[in-house]
Amino acid sequence: MDLVFLCVLLPLVTVAWGQYSDYYYGPYNYGDNDEWVNVYRQGFNFQCPHGQVIVAIRSVFSKKEGSDRLWNYACMPASQSLGEPTECWWEEINRAGTEWYQTCSNNGLVAGFQSQYFPSVLDREWQFYCCRYRRRCPYSCWLTTEYPGHYGEDMDMMMYTYDYYIRGATTTFSAVDRDRQWKFIVCRMTDYDCPFQNV
Repeated sequence: MDLVFLCVLLPLVTVAWGQYSDYYYGPYNYGDNDEWVNVYRQGFNFQCPHGQVIVAIRSVFSKKEGSDRLWNYACMPASQSLGEPTECWWEEINRAGTEWYQTCSNNGLVAGFQSQYFPSVLDREWQFYCCRYRRRCPYSCWLTTEYPGHYGEDMDMMMYTYDYYIRGATTTFSAVDRDRQWKFIVCRMTDYDCPFQNV
């Protein structure tokens, strides 16, 4: 009798958990054969397919290659409740060799990265590719821990829960290690259009 009850209850609990708890994203597909989007000391431009956003970032550091990093990104479709992106754009350039903080303007979500390497400072400048979804607004925002944990280490940042999106980042730059640590700005988005705009 108990076994029959368990067999009936288990599928119901599984369905309820899937509807009401955070959904796990991974594992991630970083594109064809897990190739890097750049080579050392070269610029790159990566954009998710239309309607998708960045959900994972992987990077390895090489001091002998100009204190540069290889990068790779994974994308996933945004929640259906957001609908289709209404516009996408490149944000302003964040200069090499400096610390900076930036979120996508106009309530946008990060859907790509563009970067150029500068040998004079052994660092990169960065731009976010952002997409806006109607007039949805961010809430419950927070900063991730530092990626990588220490300068010069490999980096593997993943969004583990559904309906959380990367809106930007803050970075620190070490003049000694010639490397960056990133904290990503992560938010949820409303299911409804907001009567105001954030910047």
